[in-house]
Amino acid sequence: MAEHGHFYWNELMTRDAERVKDFYGQSIGWTFEAMAMDGGQTYWVAKRGDAPVGGIFTMSGPDFEGVPEHWLPYLAVDDIDAAVDKAQTAGGTIVRPPWDVPGVGRIAMIREPGGAMIGWMTPAPVD
Repeated sequence: MAEHGHFYWNELMTRDAERVKDFYGQSIGWTFEAMAMDGGQTYWVAKRGDAPVGGIFTMSGPDFEGVPEHWLPYLAVDDIDAAVDKAQTAGGTIVRPPWDVPGVGRIAMIREPGGAMIGWMTPAPVD
């Protein structure tokens, strides 16, 4: 189980997944596994051997206009719904309320009071 408050996942937000897959494949030795998303998009799980090390998400559409490519970290939290309530009380803004990703966990996107974006997630139980 992921520990509450620890960094759990990192995701590269890009406009050109093929370009960055080529870069990280050649420079770091990562391989990539496709994961289908809602809306027909593909999410790429970066792997070192058999171990997942991060993800690649292709930014497209009006929600991402003017947003530069960037890495987005995710913190593990014990209860995403309770954590989101605490984040709002502490001055954070909920950019995307909690949603479920089957087999991955329950995720929310938060902007902390200083403006930085971060993902929080309650990972799915590991069998």
